[in-house]
Amino acid sequence: MLKNRTRPLAVGLIAVLILSAVAVAQFSGGYGRGRGRGRSNWNREIRPEEEDRGGIPVWKNDDRFKEDVFYFVRIKYSSGGYGRGGRWDTDYPDSDFNFPYRLHELTALETDPYGKIVELTDDALFDYPWIYLIEPGRMYLEEAEVLALRKYLLNGGFMMVDDFWGEDEWQNFYDNIKQVFPDREPIELPLEHDIFHCVYDLKQKPQVPSIHAWWNTGGTSERWDSQTPHYKGIFDDKGRMMVIICHNTDIGDGWEREGLDNEYFKQFSEKWSYPLGINILMYAMTH
Repeated sequence: MLKNRTRPLAVGLIAVLILSAVAVAQFSGGYGRGRGRGRSNWNREIRPEEEDRGGIPVWKNDDRFKEDVFYFVRIKYSSGGYGRGGRWDTDYPDSDFNFPYRLHELTALETDPYGKIVELTDDALFDYPWIYLIEPGRMYLEEAEVLALRKYLLNGGFMMVDDFWGEDEWQNFYDNIKQVFPDREPIELPLEHDIFHCVYDLKQKPQVPSIHAWWNTGGTSERWDSQTPHYKGIFDDKGRMMVIICHNTDIGDGWEREGLDNEYFKQFSEKWSYPLGINILMYAMTH
């Protein structure tokens, strides 16, 4: 069982889900928050509360619920491709500020405005029920990270994996997740699955491109072998989804780039990235 914040938060979210279904019936305006500033510098210590928010509002949560606040937790892994720091900080910090802001704006969920960055080997991992891991296409998990992630997920945690494209990156991620769960296979989620309908009713599995890929091609697939978006789940022995894998899509860029291009916001942020992100979170926290 996850400790500290996670258990009461998970229980309380059943009521939140009901409220959220009403609160998000219409996605409000608010265009222009966030500037799409790209990756941070790998060799500095990242403190979300000290980052330039680019005009994204800060809010204060009700003190009565200070133990039940949701934190957007980005996973910092130790390896991964471009530079010594890997790609774990792609879309940071704007995605990490915009998505919590939208949760605060559109749902009844008490949400921290800053979020957290946590390593898999940090004991603080077990304080949080929901984690976000990005760009695993070149990631390599060390043994200690593998063991910690397995323990976290089997003890009630949930992980969203996002933003990797094509068969080569899939194979790399698959090799790593099989180290975590050698006896479990990712299972393709049908469009009928509740995760696509629990708050927002999505009519298709969305493919969200990075804004630069969209600018360059006008399409949604970033590679020749990534035309079809895949959403796969990994489940525990009781059928609880522990991991959702968003492959051939970049949900986080829709969060990060919402203030950079109004048309991109309308086509991808508003229509797909925020609705699906909210669905994933609410499904994870109530199942």
